Parts: sequence; structure tokens; C-alpha cells
Amino acid sequence: MDAHEKKQLLLDSRYLRMTQIWAENSYCRRRQVGALLVKDKMIISDGYNGTPSGFENVCEEGDHSKPYVLHAEANAITKVARSNNSSDGATLYVTTSPCMECSKLIIQAGIRRVVFGEYYRMHDGVDLLCRAGIEIIHLWERDGEYHPVTLTTETSESHFQEVEKYLLSQSR
Repeated sequence: MDAHEKKQLLLDSRYLRMTQIWAENSYCRRRQVGALLVKDKMIISDGYNGTPSGFENVCEEGDHSKPYVLHAEANAITKVARSNNSSDGATLYVTTSPCMECSKLIIQAGIRRVVFGEYYRMHDGVDLLCRAGIEIIHLWERDGEYHPVTLTTETSESHFQEVEKYLLSQSR
């Protein structure tokens, strides 16, 4: 790893840790997700999963999320859309990999890079982002260190399976 790659890994890991702290703002009980949009080393937007403005901060009904709960990525993208900033060319840092719906928003928002910490239960959103040519980095935390894995359409499925297998072995 050259000096530029080391510096990028350091920045990526710091921003990803910040998304974990930002996720704590969520009122959701099942899963708290945080997101940051960064452009030119400046945070231009943030988001966490929750209900739309003006709604009660209750995300779940029983075992399921309410259908109108917004994901962290959607909150960050819509927040930047209401500002004077542009997400074109930005990097999205998110605690959990984007779902299919958020991936469509990411593509349309012009975000060029996505860095995530853990997989969502499905990986079809990651697959779509790979197909769109967006750089996808899984910062996989193992043994107390971050290990960056760049995903492509060719490696996305096998990496997802590798992570599932690793997590299964750790839960025993």
C-alpha cells in the first residue's frame, strides 16, 4: 500500500467511525444507520435512518419498520438537495451497505464513491452500484483493523459470501 492509499484508508476509517456515532441519533430500535456525504474533504451532508420531519420518532411497528421510514442515505441525499451544495462527485460513507432504493438515489445524485462498514441483509444495492461504475469500498473490520475491499461486478457476490461465512464462524 503506497502513501496515498494509506492516507485514503485513514480518512475512510475516520469518516466511517463518524457515521457510527451519527447513527446514534436514530430512534430506530432494530438498526441504527448513519451516513455522511463528503466532498473535497468536507462533510456536506449527513443523515440517519428515521421518520420524515413532523412524524413521531417511532420507526417500528412490531417486528417491521414502518413503510415511511427513511434510510440514512436518503436523508443525507435529500438534505444536500435542499442546500447550496452538490453531491456530484462526492463520497458517501454509510454504516450499512445501501439497499436497492438508496442505490438508485446514489446513482442519480452523482455520488462517485461509496464506503460502507457492514452488509445489509441483501447485497443487490451494492451490485447495482458496481454495475453503474461507482467505486464501492467495504471497510471490513477484522481483528481491530480496517481492511478495504474494492468491490466490482465480478467480486461482489463472492465477497458477500466470504463475509457471511466469516460472521457465521465468529458467532459460534
